[in-house]
Amino acid sequence: MKPLAERMRPVQFEDFVGQSHLIGKGSSFRKAIELGNLHSMLFWGPPGTGKTTLAKMVANISGRDFFQLSAVDSGVKQIREIVERVNDNGLFGEKTPILFIDEIHRFSKNQQDALLGIVEEGKVVLIAATTENPSFEVINPLLSRCQVYVLKHLEENDLKKIVHRALTNDEVLKQYSVEIKEWEALLLASGGDGRKLLNILEMAIGVVEKNLIITNAFIQSLLQQQVSAYDKGGEQHYDIISAFIKSVRGSDVDAAIYWLARMIAGGEDVKFIARRLVILAAEDIGLANPNALLLANACFEAVSKIGYPESRIILSETTIYLATSPKSNSAYIAIDKALEYVKETGDLPVPLALRNAPTNLMKSLNYGKGYKYPHEFDENFVKQNYWPDKLNEKPNFYIPQNNVSEKQIENRQEKRWKK
Repeated sequence: MKPLAERMRPVQFEDFVGQSHLIGKGSSFRKAIELGNLHSMLFWGPPGTGKTTLAKMVANISGRDFFQLSAVDSGVKQIREIVERVNDNGLFGEKTPILFIDEIHRFSKNQQDALLGIVEEGKVVLIAATTENPSFEVINPLLSRCQVYVLKHLEENDLKKIVHRALTNDEVLKQYSVEIKEWEALLLASGGDGRKLLNILEMAIGVVEKNLIITNAFIQSLLQQQVSAYDKGGEQHYDIISAFIKSVRGSDVDAAIYWLARMIAGGEDVKFIARRLVILAAEDIGLANPNALLLANACFEAVSKIGYPESRIILSETTIYLATSPKSNSAYIAIDKALEYVKETGDLPVPLALRNAPTNLMKSLNYGKGYKYPHEFDENFVKQNYWPDKLNEKPNFYIPQNNVSEKQIENRQEKRWKK
C-alpha cells in the first residue's frame, strides 16, 4: 500500500492546501496552467510545501506526459535517455512533455548544462524543484529560462486542513476513530512540512488498534527516538542554524563552534552553512569590520570547491573570525528604514541634475544640467542635492554605531555635511 502522503497527494487545484499566492482563484499562475500556456519553471521552497505535487498537478491538468528525475540518484546518462525518448517522438502526442527534476540543486554544473539543449529547443517543459536559493545553485543560462516561483512554509491552519482532509477522505484512516485533543506537538514536529505531518499521523495510527487520541504527550512519546536525529530538511535543521547564528551574533565563539560541529556531524550542506556566514557578515558585523564580508565570501567560494572533510577547517576559521569580530547592524537597519520610506513616499521623480543624458534629446530637456562632478572639487566632495525635489525634509537612514570603524565614518560625514 502507498504511504498516506502519497495517497493524499492532490491532483486538482481545489484540493491543494496552501500557496494561495500561487494557485488562488484568479492568479496568473493558475490561469496559465488551466489555459495550457506552460513555460519552464522552478519551484523554490522548504520541504513538504507541495513542489512535487504542484509539478504533477500541472501535468495532470494540462494533459501532458510526465517524466521525473531526482538529482540525488540521476545524472547525465538519465537525462540523455529522456532526450532520446523525446527525439524518437513515438511516445508522445502533440503536447510537449514535462520533465520534472527534483532537488535540482544537487546537479553539478555539467549535469545542468546537459538540460540546456532540450529546454532551449522546446523539446520539454522543464519543471525543477529546490529547497536551496536557485541564485546560488542553478546555473545562470538555465535559471534565465525558468520562471521562479517561491513556495512558503505551511501555516498552522494549512496543516490542520491537511490532517482533516486525510481523516475525512483516506479509506484507511476512515476505519479508525481519531480525536485530536492537542495540536501543539503534532504541528511543531511537522516543522511546517505537510508530508512529514502525514507521516507522523500514519505512525500514530500504526500503534493503535481502532481508537486514537492525539495529545502532546502521545506525539512526544511517539517521536522520542526521532527527536535526537539531525534532520536536514526538518525542524532540527532550522533550530540548529538559528542557534548557530545567534551564537555568532552574540560573540560566543565556543557556542558557535559547537553548533557548527552539530551541523557538520549531521551532514549539513557546506554551502548552506557558508551562505549563512555571508549573510551574518553583512547583517550582524557590517561596517564595524567590512573585512568580515570579504572573508565570508571567500569561505563560500572555497568550500564550494573543496567539500568535506577539509571544508570544516575553513568554516571553523570563518566562524571564529565572525564571532570574535566587533558587531554592527547599521547597514541592515538603514536599508529596511529606506525601503519603508520608499513604500510611504512612492515613486518620486529623479531630479534633472541627477539624470543620465546619453542623447542630444535628453540634453535638450536639461537632463544632467547643473550636476557638479565631485572629483573636480577639493577632497573630491561638493555639497549638492541628491534627493527628489519634492522632499522638504531629508530622512536619516544610516546611523553609525559605536565602534572604531563607524566612528571614523561618522567623523568623515560630519566634516563633509556639517551635521
